[in-house]
Amino acid sequence: MKYRKLGKTGFNISEVSLGTWQLGGKWGAPFDPADAEATLQAAYDHGVNFFDTADGYQDGASERAVGAFVKQHPDVHYTTKIGRKETPLSLAHFTPEALRRYVDDSLQNMGVDSLDLVLLHCPPMQKYYDPEMFATLDALQAEGKIQHYGVSVERVEEAIKALDYNVAVVEIIFNMFRLRPAELFFKLAKEHNVGILARVPLASGLLTGKMTADTKFAPTDQRANNRHGELFDKGETFSGVDFLTGVAAADELKTRLHTDNLAATALRYILMYDAVSAVIPGASNPHQIERNTIASDLAPLTADQMAVVQDVYDTKIKNPVHYLW
Repeated sequence: MKYRKLGKTGFNISEVSLGTWQLGGKWGAPFDPADAEATLQAAYDHGVNFFDTADGYQDGASERAVGAFVKQHPDVHYTTKIGRKETPLSLAHFTPEALRRYVDDSLQNMGVDSLDLVLLHCPPMQKYYDPEMFATLDALQAEGKIQHYGVSVERVEEAIKALDYNVAVVEIIFNMFRLRPAELFFKLAKEHNVGILARVPLASGLLTGKMTADTKFAPTDQRANNRHGELFDKGETFSGVDFLTGVAAADELKTRLHTDNLAATALRYILMYDAVSAVIPGASNPHQIERNTIASDLAPLTADQMAVVQDVYDTKIKNPVHYLW
């Protein structure tokens, strides 16, 4: 495992870290504490020292599991996201009163006195023009309830606007099917010493290369019930790519990149960008940890391989994904 600096936090974190949306219960399945603990331990054993969670994941069970693990392993860092555990998403979730309540809830869930890193969980675009929201985070930082803060975003424009404030980290969707962040935002983030966490790195599983036109998903799986943004931004599911288009594009990538392990190659692709502090694939069991962390040991992609990814994106994915997010 290799490690990179996480922006202004100064944390030295594993370049392949762990997103916990699926922790202990894959894609909407009931939470299993034993599976969660085993997955966290497997990640740690493979050199992972950074976990990404949220107050809304598994009704707080993910935060509690991560908090318990961190207390046993003080060398581990983490971020939790706040603002989306109550539905439907509204501007009221990002008022000073709401943010303070969410932070207090997360402190209790995780069993800590101060949170390493708090990210606003995809606020609506207009909230980026509300300095009071960020001033509240400044105050919470001054009070010691949080050490650092940042944002998790849907769109590049939100990420760029967030740089007007004292954010330490921006979490953004970036993968072989979502290349626009690399055009301008990565450069600006480096200039501001802002760390980047690359989320949805496997495009909801499309970039594992294991899906086919006949793949089915459980009714509780957001890949089945958020295809058109029924629950939240449709760009979260398959990175906004039409499912059959994504299956075909993933198959082409496997063929042209000469790989039977597209998942690891897709993660290694993201790590080719030095602006990225870490990629945060999810895992619901220890086996998936090994599949993901091997990316840190792979050789860099060649110029020809990078060109293949760009070509597949340009010909199959770019329109309309590039212009929406």
